[in-house]
Amino acid sequence: MKIATFTSGEASEIGVVDGDIIVSVSRAAPRLATGMIDLIARWSEVEGEVRRIAQSGPKLRLDNVRLMAPVPRPGKIMALGLNYADHIKESGHEMPAKQVWFCKQVTAVNGPYDPIVLPKVSDAVDYEVELVAVVGKGGRYIPKDQASAALFGFCCGNDVSARDWQIATSQWVLGKSFDTHAPFGPWITTSDEVGDPHTLGIRSFVNGEKRQDSNTSNFVFNVWDQVEYVSKVMTLEPGDLIFTGTPAGVGMGFKPPKYLKDGDTVRVELDRLGHLEAVCLSEV
Repeated sequence: MKIATFTSGEASEIGVVDGDIIVSVSRAAPRLATGMIDLIARWSEVEGEVRRIAQSGPKLRLDNVRLMAPVPRPGKIMALGLNYADHIKESGHEMPAKQVWFCKQVTAVNGPYDPIVLPKVSDAVDYEVELVAVVGKGGRYIPKDQASAALFGFCCGNDVSARDWQIATSQWVLGKSFDTHAPFGPWITTSDEVGDPHTLGIRSFVNGEKRQDSNTSNFVFNVWDQVEYVSKVMTLEPGDLIFTGTPAGVGMGFKPPKYLKDGDTVRVELDRLGHLEAVCLSEV
């Protein structure tokens, strides 16, 4: 099932995407959930009703609505760096012995087709296609063999990065957290529909030129490793996001670097999950 947050007017709604149609759960059952996080947290209670609505609820054409970030305000956004061997090589790093984590601030959240703002304080903004895991029931100290049950589903993501700010200090948070620099979506594909998340083709394009082309089978630390490790530190809660790493081909890896410019169009995509596409606009 593909579950989205969208607007066709002013108020946001939750809907189920089926081809070029979106079925409004919010209109069919206004009190079913207050938002996406509430829906995810109560999924075991409401799944049957959502599936029923998906078959018979009010339908809208997908091209007549605006898709928003599926979780408009996640509690936290955690991200794993250096998780594909080819990207580690192009970045000039050693293979990490332990997982390298950072966070992106929730104010960086952006819709799947909304513009990416190139901040006036950076001239080194880069793209990173990533698989994004959306936490379901979550928890603390989640064993690896139970990690899949802790997740709700998966999205496409773009870990947009201001490289000059990222490498200015040993901590990456500022360079990863500019406004609009965490687009994800276009919807959440539930875990049961995705199956094994380690078999997905993953690609990015800038102005139609393919820049990244890999597969999630090439993770250094797979999704279950990531959930087990990070949940040793913090409680994972419904709607939290995990950006799982990017393969080689980022702009920083070219000589000279190919950073994003005003007017560039960036597309990132993963098999079975859809794509994001955004125009880059210079901040005024």
